[in-house]
Amino acid sequence: MSRKTAIDLFCGAGGLSEGFHQAGYSVLAGNDVDAAAGITYQRTHPDSQFILAPIQDVSPSKLLKVAGLKSGELDILLGGPPCQAYSVYNHQRGMHDERASLFKQYLKMVKGLRPRWFVMENVTGITSIACGTVVDTIKKELGKLGYSVEWQILKAEEFGIPQERRRIFFIGNRVGLPIRFPEPTHGKGLKPFVSIWDAIGDLPEIQNGGTADNEPYITAPQNSYQRYCRGSRKTVLNHSSPKLSPVNLERMQHIPIGGSWRDIPFHLLPNGMKKAKRSDHTKRYGRMRPDGLSCTVLTKCDIHWGAYIHPYTDRAVSVREAARLQGFPDSFKFYGSKTEQYVQVGNAVPPILGRQVAQSILSTEDESNKLIDSSAA
Repeated sequence: MSRKTAIDLFCGAGGLSEGFHQAGYSVLAGNDVDAAAGITYQRTHPDSQFILAPIQDVSPSKLLKVAGLKSGELDILLGGPPCQAYSVYNHQRGMHDERASLFKQYLKMVKGLRPRWFVMENVTGITSIACGTVVDTIKKELGKLGYSVEWQILKAEEFGIPQERRRIFFIGNRVGLPIRFPEPTHGKGLKPFVSIWDAIGDLPEIQNGGTADNEPYITAPQNSYQRYCRGSRKTVLNHSSPKLSPVNLERMQHIPIGGSWRDIPFHLLPNGMKKAKRSDHTKRYGRMRPDGLSCTVLTKCDIHWGAYIHPYTDRAVSVREAARLQGFPDSFKFYGSKTEQYVQVGNAVPPILGRQVAQSILSTEDESNKLIDSSAA
């Protein structure tokens, strides 16, 4: 049986593509405007054609030509339109932000490509912006194109990812099949959550501003998560941390495991935080709990904005550690500057989550095919 086909829009470094590839899909093309992410995507998805261009400049016919398909032949269209306009971290969010209209470009592609299925991912803030009109518009417009659509908010930690991350997934099809979302595998009554140390405990030790690129792991894999991440690799890639200022080093010395900015002496606090309430900014200057979950991995892993301090060392988590917390295999080498690498990791859909969404769709199709076969018999 030939592999099912996919195209990934707003693909970034390719987290969603990787998840669908792991599930058995052949991802034929990816599109994004980020050149550094494009290099990462092309080198980690050598069988896929990367198109570097704004989505407004890419036509459905061009994608079909690159993929070698005709309209209606594509199995699934993937994509996560840039979400900053909807994010709870963006206090100026609104429909006036030009990025809020990029989902319309995605709809244009659905109309032109006519995939059997589509998956669109975004931040949960999209449900509240403009009183929910974005969600209503997505369902309404796709309905006009003949697609049934459902959405659900998935929690990354419930699918074996060591991170608290909430994302909304829209799944739809035009072939009359039921739409099912993956069932959680981790949590109360299920497998225990994967902890931060489960994810990064085998990586070489580095100091503030240090790197351990191409150095061997310090232990054999200690659990199934590390075995998944490492695969056949023997050495580490992208294991570099940013060089933080002396004042930040001094601040971190006062922060215990699980602590935050509230543990920093007043005279060392950033000026903007000296007026903050003790109940505010609970994640800022947070030191990770090795037995806990990471906060949401953002595009900077900046200790000023979140709990990105290593559990035992006075430094920010490295690019590779952030990638581990996102569920990327260690075979992924991120290209570009260190800043660009963090952006690629933070913007991505965790591949493990993508894989489970893909598997839920495949299982639905398999059940349908078995019913057809049994009725024909």
